[in-house]
Amino acid sequence: MRFYQLKALANYLKKYKRIKRARRVQNNVIEIDFGDEESIFFDMTRSNSTIYKAPSKRPPQEMNAPFDTLLHQLISSSTILEIKTLGNDKILQIVVRPKSQYKEQKVTLQLEFTGRYTNAILLNDEGVVIEALHHVDSSKSYRVVKPNTPLIPLKPFEQRREQKELEDVEAWLKSNYEKHQEKYLKSVKSQRLQIIKKRLQRVQKALKSLEDSQELEQKAKIYREYGTLILANLHQIKNYDKSLECHDFEGKKVTIPLPEGVAKNRFSQYYFDLAKKLESKAKNIHIEKENLEGKIAFYENIIYSIENSSEPYEIELLVPKQGRAKKKKEKLKYGELYWIDGYKIFVGRNSKENQKLLSLAKANDIWMHIRGIPSSHLIIRTDKQNLPDNLIQQAAKLCVDLSLKQSGDYEVDYTKRKFVKIKDGSNVEYDKYKTVRVTKEGVEIRV
Repeated sequence: MRFYQLKALANYLKKYKRIKRARRVQNNVIEIDFGDEESIFFDMTRSNSTIYKAPSKRPPQEMNAPFDTLLHQLISSSTILEIKTLGNDKILQIVVRPKSQYKEQKVTLQLEFTGRYTNAILLNDEGVVIEALHHVDSSKSYRVVKPNTPLIPLKPFEQRREQKELEDVEAWLKSNYEKHQEKYLKSVKSQRLQIIKKRLQRVQKALKSLEDSQELEQKAKIYREYGTLILANLHQIKNYDKSLECHDFEGKKVTIPLPEGVAKNRFSQYYFDLAKKLESKAKNIHIEKENLEGKIAFYENIIYSIENSSEPYEIELLVPKQGRAKKKKEKLKYGELYWIDGYKIFVGRNSKENQKLLSLAKANDIWMHIRGIPSSHLIIRTDKQNLPDNLIQQAAKLCVDLSLKQSGDYEVDYTKRKFVKIKDGSNVEYDKYKTVRVTKEGVEIRV
């Protein structure tokens, strides 16, 4: 971005008298709603910053850092006192009177588009840092950016006078939006595909490592015979023996390892228990296989949807990015966790997880399923709140995208969990339901 462009933007923004809302919508992107149909977005990515105009859209997850809290408290619903560039530097200052402050108090949102030190800084009327998007200490720069620290000016910067003028700021902002979307879409696709493909590989590896049921049954048979032979020859075993050499019931010589740390009179039971476990595992191995295959299909559906998505927002719904602390706190044993407009959405990846989510759901949570088609069960945690129609529509689309690839029109039924009766496994009966129609158009996800 050039200095003349920032200066033209400052003049363009002088027509506004108030800021309706200010918030961070992505890691380095700040949205300012001046009251128009579209907002101005400031992408403060270091060495790659830009400014664009686009429709406001609630982020999949709220930002809750100290900077976000203060940005909302001090800048949202504020009165604009002045908007200007600072000297010859690519710095935009938006000076406001916060709604909650006295008239003589001022706060400045300073947006610095200065290469590697690009930053958004909140300053009080004495030039002291209230909070910043990025903190900078003395080990990284001569100019410290930390709360309660006076912000010293940048070193004088002499730049060549630019004779250009930006005549159509609106067109420039729109063009920046298109470029930003194209670049961001590519980046988000790459990042989220990498995450899901790693999950898919882990499940595929687990499926590949599953033992064959016949092999398990054969091992169980051998262990059961070991237990019987030990029982028949227990009198021959000395306390220091590590193995038992004897003949099986067909007269063949066999060597049986004796388990360490097990009492002599429990040797046979040790092998009987092993045989029992292997028999049970052999009997239920098909269930584990079905569960893993269900997860594989689930992740393949996500990959398909990401690859054919045209909106970063849609991808962020499918694979939400969470901070480490939140990830640890919200880690689930069953299913996947999603967020839409601040609401928790739980989705089962196979029949077992569908059953578990049904058992964990509260009476007033919303249950959702595609009518007439095997699909993921989706649970919306309501906390007894009335859900907006837009949330229901987006959740229904998410249910379809995670359950199948085929394009077409689908009907998704939803009702409160207390009206869902479990029949067998994850098969259910339900009443007092409503239906929402979802269209999946093959190469597009629309929410």
